[in-house]
Amino acid sequence: MIRPRHATALETVTVIVPEQALEAYEAALRTACGTVGFFLDEETGFWHVEGVKDLGAGDAELASALAIAGLVTGVAAEPVRSATEAEGWLARTYAAFPEQLVGKRFAIRGTHLTERGTPGRLPITLDAGIAFGSGEHGSTRGCLRALEKVAYRRPRKILDLGTGSGVLAMAAARLLHRKVVATDIDPWSVRVARSNAALNGLSRLLVCRRADGWLSPVVRAPGPYELIFANILARPLCQMARRMADNLAAGGTLILAGLLVTQTNWVLAAYRRQGMRLERKLHEGAWATLVLRK
Repeated sequence: MIRPRHATALETVTVIVPEQALEAYEAALRTACGTVGFFLDEETGFWHVEGVKDLGAGDAELASALAIAGLVTGVAAEPVRSATEAEGWLARTYAAFPEQLVGKRFAIRGTHLTERGTPGRLPITLDAGIAFGSGEHGSTRGCLRALEKVAYRRPRKILDLGTGSGVLAMAAARLLHRKVVATDIDPWSVRVARSNAALNGLSRLLVCRRADGWLSPVVRAPGPYELIFANILARPLCQMARRMADNLAAGGTLILAGLLVTQTNWVLAAYRRQGMRLERKLHEGAWATLVLRK
């Protein structure tokens, strides 16, 4: 099992930004932080974006990425750094990761949970210490609910683009008993997805590969796909609309997430231009999941 990367001292980097700058600053923090999260302050309407990283690691890259985010968005957000005790952070992570019941079928469980899981649910076990892709985020939950609603089509060729922890790929493999191609541009995410697949006894069904989206032959070669998950961000979803449609089989299904409810029309317009039809829209708090059909 891959263990969390917190052998050295940790620090938390926080920026507070308006909605239009959320995507850029979230991507900027990911250049140096092993885990990134964000939440809306409903009183102010601003988003708090927080990343946890090894103390001092990747500071130059992070500074450059934050500067670019400021230039691109026109929002200058000053990062605030605070020390984070590794063991305290891990304990808080465990406490914040109880069993996650999603939809009617799934139960996302951390390895720290020793009691028996909820009967009648398909369990997916993750190491909570890795602290991402644990099923509590609205985008992940929306994708899992969408999967339940399209499972009756029994898709055979399935892709999870930007797999992260591999939770969506594992859910599809477990529910449909199909092989799933799971790719990510981040090599650490690919390692984590492989480890999680082994932890869940799904190594035979998950093909985990490092790939730069549709630019990589390892993504295009197994297609066209009958089901594609893309839980990414609104801007890259729009940019890859044509390639997404080109690599989806006739009658195939796209499940798109990682976008705010306020970004829905923007993303929908890009896919409708490629002949895609909206079949379903799911909301989880401020987050939207789109189910599209070719």
